[in-house]
Amino acid sequence: MNAQASGARKKSDAMALLIRLKQCRVLFLMMAPGIILLLLLHYWPMIGLLLSFKEFSFSGNFLSGNWVGLKNFKEAFSDPIFLNALKNTFTINLWKLLFGFPLPIIFALMLNELPGKAYKRGAQAVSFLPYFVSWVVLTSIFTSVLSIEGPVNKVIELLGGTATVLLANSRTIVLIIVTTAIWQVLGWNSIIYTAALAGVDPQLYEAAVLDGAGKLRQIWNVSLPSITGVIVIMLILDMGTIINSGFEQIFNMMNPVIYDKVEIIDTYVYKKGIQQMNYPYATAVGLFKSVVSLSFVLAANWAAGKIAGKENTLL
Repeated sequence: MNAQASGARKKSDAMALLIRLKQCRVLFLMMAPGIILLLLLHYWPMIGLLLSFKEFSFSGNFLSGNWVGLKNFKEAFSDPIFLNALKNTFTINLWKLLFGFPLPIIFALMLNELPGKAYKRGAQAVSFLPYFVSWVVLTSIFTSVLSIEGPVNKVIELLGGTATVLLANSRTIVLIIVTTAIWQVLGWNSIIYTAALAGVDPQLYEAAVLDGAGKLRQIWNVSLPSITGVIVIMLILDMGTIINSGFEQIFNMMNPVIYDKVEIIDTYVYKKGIQQMNYPYATAVGLFKSVVSLSFVLAANWAAGKIAGKENTLL
């Protein structure tokens, strides 16, 4: 009897699904191109991850080589250059997370307090303009600004310091990389928080004013609690980038003098995979990077669920 009831329930669920698909066929057709691109560009290439456990030969299929197990991973963790790149990656990204995560929230709160819509839109447009400029162009600009004859060194000399090529100084390069990276994405990252603040009920601010709350109290007691869910989700997503320092920026700013300070996993993989054509080794390092990113996201999601509640998590 239970088997019959279970079979009938499954048949009913299947019919309901078919009816739902038929009703929403236009929406599914609209989604189809995006789903196909997602499968082709993000899931199909994952077959290549098997290369990290195999040998590679240009004479045959890239998956036809012999299995080597964890050889490439062991080789990576015995390479001091990789370990240094791993350390640099975490160092740069921890600084980015520490300062780069709260700044867009603060900027969005400041924009939200501007009196006129025209000023708000103008400030926001100017702030996210750098996001659309290539790092090739930005690096050229920073090279001129931070050169020995640039305006920054002129200010340093006026203050009694000694001029130096800041992009070739191992003591300042990490600070420059972190600062410029945050500056480039500040306005763009603030868009989500600005949109969330736009959805806050104005009556909450009116009630706060009637209770005698000033601007700071309104921000602390109304604005921030209203966008807590968005902040937590963005933090979870940012934890996935803690091992991704941004290849374009580092690659364009890198020079031989500061290799030991700015060599990151992305540039290391580029050298091993593209320049030296050691594809299995580069694939193994890339797989390690992806696993670490996923682990951070899952750990942050679990912690957010414990602290802020399941409603503020991704899963």
